[in-house]
Amino acid sequence: MPTKSDLAKIHIAKQQLGMDDDTYRVMLRNVAGVASSKELSAAGLARVMAHLARLGFKPTRHGQKPRMTKSRQAQIDKIEALLAEAGRPWAYLTSHRPGGRSMVQRLARVDALEWATTDGLRNIIAALMIDAERNGRPTA
Repeated sequence: MPTKSDLAKIHIAKQQLGMDDDTYRVMLRNVAGVASSKELSAAGLARVMAHLARLGFKPTRHGQKPRMTKSRQAQIDKIEALLAEAGRPWAYLTSHRPGGRSMVQRLARVDALEWATTDGLRNIIAALMIDAERNGRPTA
């Protein structure tokens, strides 16, 4: 039986790879012959993790936050400036929209802004700049 840590890794991989629930369940069935990750044996867990790695899953360093680089900080600062110019709180990025997902989830494909990649942050900046241009606000 897999540990909580093992299950968390599988679900992080599922999220990182952008798998929907149906695709995930089919993968579990095909790779390990189980309907749920809780049913995995040690061998099944190893097969699933190897399969996820082949698909491109790259685990982070023991769940630690990624280090903040200068370019990443500049992107966060730009997002903050665009939100301030629009008079919107940080929660604007993380509150759920009618489709059920937040802006961060849709554009950066993560649950929290802190985990967004530089490409994800770039997508958020682009969306905020388009919004600013449509509403006649400065973007620089």
